[in-house]
Amino acid sequence: MNTTAATIEKIIARVKEYNPSVDEERIMRAYNLCVEAHGDQLRKSGEPYYIHPLEVSYILADMELDADTVIVGLLHDVIEDTPYGYEKLKNDFGEQVAYLVEGVTKLDKIKSTSREEAQVENLRKMILAMAKDIRVILVKLADRLHNMRTMKFMREEKQREKSHETLEVYAPLAHRLGISTIKGELEDLSIKYLDSVGYYEIVEGLKQKKGEREEYVTLIKETLGKKLEEMNINAHISGRAKHIYSIYRKMYSQGKTLDEIYDLFAVRIIVDSVAECYSALGMVHELYKPIPGRFKDYIAMPKPNMYQSLHTTLIGPTGQPFEVQIRTWEMHKVAEQGVAAHWKYKEGISGETAQDEKLAWVRQLLEVQSEATDSEDFMKSLKIDLFADEVFVFTPKGDVISLPLGATPIDFAFYIHTAVGYKMVGAKANARIVPLDYQLKNGDIVEVITTSQVKGPSRDWLGIVKTAQARSKINAWFKKENREVNIERGREAVEREIRKLNLNPHDLLKNEYIEPMIRRYGFNTLDDAYSAVGYGGITAVKIAVRLREYALPDLDIPVEDKIPVQEQRRSSKPSNGIEVEGVDNCLVRLSKCCNPVPGDPIIGFITRGRGVSVHRTSCINVREDKLDEESRARRIRCMWAEGVSQRYNGEMQIECADRKGILADIASVVAENQINIVSALSHKTKENVAMITLQVEVNSRDQLNSLIKKLYRVPGILDIRS
Repeated sequence: MNTTAATIEKIIARVKEYNPSVDEERIMRAYNLCVEAHGDQLRKSGEPYYIHPLEVSYILADMELDADTVIVGLLHDVIEDTPYGYEKLKNDFGEQVAYLVEGVTKLDKIKSTSREEAQVENLRKMILAMAKDIRVILVKLADRLHNMRTMKFMREEKQREKSHETLEVYAPLAHRLGISTIKGELEDLSIKYLDSVGYYEIVEGLKQKKGEREEYVTLIKETLGKKLEEMNINAHISGRAKHIYSIYRKMYSQGKTLDEIYDLFAVRIIVDSVAECYSALGMVHELYKPIPGRFKDYIAMPKPNMYQSLHTTLIGPTGQPFEVQIRTWEMHKVAEQGVAAHWKYKEGISGETAQDEKLAWVRQLLEVQSEATDSEDFMKSLKIDLFADEVFVFTPKGDVISLPLGATPIDFAFYIHTAVGYKMVGAKANARIVPLDYQLKNGDIVEVITTSQVKGPSRDWLGIVKTAQARSKINAWFKKENREVNIERGREAVEREIRKLNLNPHDLLKNEYIEPMIRRYGFNTLDDAYSAVGYGGITAVKIAVRLREYALPDLDIPVEDKIPVQEQRRSSKPSNGIEVEGVDNCLVRLSKCCNPVPGDPIIGFITRGRGVSVHRTSCINVREDKLDEESRARRIRCMWAEGVSQRYNGEMQIECADRKGILADIASVVAENQINIVSALSHKTKENVAMITLQVEVNSRDQLNSLIKKLYRVPGILDIRS
């Protein structure tokens, strides 16, 4: 029996375990179409391409999803990579299968000017797809998981790019959907490629302690098992090491070595009922001393992703801390499979109704998408609402509310109801008056103090709130109220920012620049844009910079003595180490927008009174497809001069673990390579992650690339872009 036949048989056998009446012939037809459609296509590993959809399909079957989803796993690349289209799939397998395959395909067919914009557009499409059918994302997660499992066959640059995207987008999505098995594996595989030194340091350290740890866990399991048996509680007890990524985060966020991380493993107790969970907890606390502040009751207060369990950290028999998790079998299934544990489609019955409440957060994400004015705002809001850690607080009636870590009473008020937020004048936490910028803590009982009449929010609240929901409601108030005042305030702010750019507002505020700007940000008129600036929906700087971008080609018109590009000779005196084709002694300046360095492919752009501005060929400001016909005519060939020894400023964005000493480690590597640092700016982007903008003096792209490769060896470096 060949491997492929065994694989499809394995899929069918797995589906029959939880759905004995499944139509085997239909799955087999999907498999045959998969093999036929992908034909001789090969993966980077050299395997037949259809091995990938088979593996994706098995991951979905292992999540116990319906037959349609398993079939989509087999066919998910058919529309994108083969001649088979939507209508063919619809006729052969039904509209649901065709829709899901097309939905997954659309997520991949995105053309953007940068990786960041592509990522944002991908997320926008995901959210729309999730709102219609969550199974699109489940297929996408399975697809990404198998791709990460086989990432070793990709080139290093692609490994890092995909791993970074996985850690930033797909693992948090799996977490939000409650699928811990996929989340943990995606995180571990990502860090393996983003920081292989740190990853293997932990792997080797865990191997060395494996025997000692197993002996310790066995002792605890035997002790707990005996006690539970005496209590007539039927329990399954298991021990496991924590995920590598969770250990990695703890090591680099706290600046500790592996030897200093004590709670490296957890013991899990699975029982039959909720009552037995609490009985087992009491027994555990009698046997071992609990560590104060390390007990969490996710049974009484489930996480937004439906996760339920009791967590407690204790001091073990040898003084070493360990964690115990206690849950029922149903809770365990939800913890492992998340939303997939409930997402069952049966003949003639839609699973959507049962999931409406559990997936309410998807509707909130759609609201974020509609309110965001650009990709940066959207991504910022999304990371807070989707990926942030949670804080659990109570209403005065005892209802549990989950908000992002760092949320304030204002966020709480708008979560309860928009009208409550508009009438808010103060707040109490645990019966004590607290300021409106007070950061809510787990267990706080929060009460909103309101007036009888609508007061309306303060503009200062925009700098306090944490959730996109509250921000959008506050903006909506100012958008509706005082529109004329907002327009005037916004107009003044935009014109002021334009003057700061050393430009005349009259030159930039023309229809040919205004129209693409308002389309870009989703406004209908310039007054709408001014109003948004006035009420704080968008900054005046963004409007001014975007207008300048659209006006740039027209502002930089050729000088009166046009450069004779027909003369194909090189400059005898290169300026800034650049030779411009057909030009002698021309003023040449390196563009600040893309900071080209020797070795980068470059292009010149003829400007008014400032000679030739040199850009990378990939720079959005001079890309041929982004310019009109007149502006394209002002592009001019140029090249790096030979034998010119000069220093250039090379810039890089370094994403790294937010740990003590990492900036010093980076500076040390730069110094070891005899390179000067021009500037270094850093800021925290999210929990335990920082972004450092580093500008260095180099003489070529090769020298900059060599430095980047060496910086990747610094523990905690996640991604570098230049």
